[in-house]
Amino acid sequence: MPPTRRKQVHLAAQLPGIHNVTVWSDPRSGSQIALDSFVRLARTVERGKFDFFFLAEGLRLREHKGKVYDLDIAGRPENLTVLGALAAVTTHLGLAATVNTTFNEPYEVARRLATLDRLSGGRAAWNVVTSYDAFTGENFRRGGFLAEADRYTRAAEFLTVARTLWDSWADDDLRADPATGEYARAEAGRFAHRGRHFDISGRFSTPPGPQGHPVVIQAGESDAGREFAASDAEVIFSKHNRLDVARSFYRDVKRRLPRYGRRPEDLLILPTANVVVADTDAEAAVLADEISRELVSPQTAIAHLEAVWGRDLSGYDPDGPLPDVEPEDDAHFLKGHSVFRKDRAATARAWRELARERGLSIRELVVEVGGRPTFVGSPRTVADAVDHFVQTDGADGFVLVPHLTPGGLDDFVDRVVPLLQEKGVHRADYTGATLRDHLGLTDAPRPASWGGRGAHELKETPV
Repeated sequence: MPPTRRKQVHLAAQLPGIHNVTVWSDPRSGSQIALDSFVRLARTVERGKFDFFFLAEGLRLREHKGKVYDLDIAGRPENLTVLGALAAVTTHLGLAATVNTTFNEPYEVARRLATLDRLSGGRAAWNVVTSYDAFTGENFRRGGFLAEADRYTRAAEFLTVARTLWDSWADDDLRADPATGEYARAEAGRFAHRGRHFDISGRFSTPPGPQGHPVVIQAGESDAGREFAASDAEVIFSKHNRLDVARSFYRDVKRRLPRYGRRPEDLLILPTANVVVADTDAEAAVLADEISRELVSPQTAIAHLEAVWGRDLSGYDPDGPLPDVEPEDDAHFLKGHSVFRKDRAATARAWRELARERGLSIRELVVEVGGRPTFVGSPRTVADAVDHFVQTDGADGFVLVPHLTPGGLDDFVDRVVPLLQEKGVHRADYTGATLRDHLGLTDAPRPASWGGRGAHELKETPV
């Protein structure tokens, strides 16, 4: 009986910009805005043969007690503009961006993504997200104009419209034939869509890139989000990097695929992860503890607690016990932070129980619930742990988030990637030109809901 083929470990990198996962105050940290920082990290992970480079999005500066939450990184340039620049200085690396469906329009987003895919030679990807709060909506004069459930239906319809636009150009529509004088087929780019959220028709101006459709990414934890990913996404980001929980999530999402005519390998699950590498496991453990305490400063610990408690807790000692007061339902203290927007009372109870069980201070608790690196150890220990996580169906790979910009993944690329390649679970070199090639999605069947190239008929989107 032939040996079972080992799964390949898919790797991506994220330059953080909207959460306190980067130690920006460290003297080794570079600019979060300068193009050189983006270029250096992108080139580093391309040298490590990563699948793609990802940029998250923040549509409003978060606020703490009415002021800019300056414990965050703030002020980063717009994603697709940055990725367009990176397309010129990389050759194989995929380029993925979060683009919001609540405060954008399908025509413009589809055009910008088609342009990136064309300019990069087929390396574009789109992380489809919604926006939940009126606080962000104030930037767009829309506020809470949609209930949360409706934002999912808008997102689904938004994606349908984008695919209709990309499909409005058939493969042979762009002809540029000097003999006949015909540049484009007469019906090229014609589209029409009528639905609950969008009623548009016309001509799509941009022929799609080599992938036809940019790779679609989604990050959904709710049942609706998981179903959306199973029906329409090709990559799903996950926050589950504890192996037992990750396996449960992995099984649940993969089992949903057959009802949409899809196979388990047609959707890749990639949790975010942090890595600390040193010569020995003991040295890495010490370094990881130092990094955790840098990531969760005393001010950060109190701010996170205030976001859950809905109270001013500035009088509490971050190295002391949790507050003995009950939470209040007030989201004023940290606006624009999705992590603490739901079940805040339940979160407070769970945090109190954890602190009581382990004897944790406020700062130690915040480190424990959100500030500890995922993989810590020598290069061999980290390589073995990453591989084990993937081979046992906890994930298909990871989106690595460095704690320093732009050099935070240097050790992983230089010391861990060669060991993964030695194991035969990570490519020695790129074997294809497009991001779909890297992800192994080139022969993935399209679900019936996607339609097909050249399908221009008017259709009502189910809502």
